[in-house]
Amino acid sequence: MNKYTKLALGILFDALGYVSFLIPGIGEFSDIVWAPLSGWLMTKLYKGKAGKIAGVISFIEEALPGFDIIPTFTLMWIYTYVFSKEEKL
Repeated sequence: MNKYTKLALGILFDALGYVSFLIPGIGEFSDIVWAPLSGWLMTKLYKGKAGKIAGVISFIEEALPGFDIIPTFTLMWIYTYVFSKEEKL
């Protein structure tokens, strides 16, 4: 998977995380399903230690009320392809 596909998927996944803001009350219930799924998706998009750490952060960010605004997938893409000095796959 190339880096721009990962970026597009990351933006899509971040947008899905914002769904809980659309329906107050009911939306927070959706985080019960989305939090573990987002953590799992993060580990599939980004391998290794960085992916595992990002998966935990994504899970926590989605599970805590009010933190859904953070674009975790997009930030991980920026970290991986802009700031990280490791060789990109």
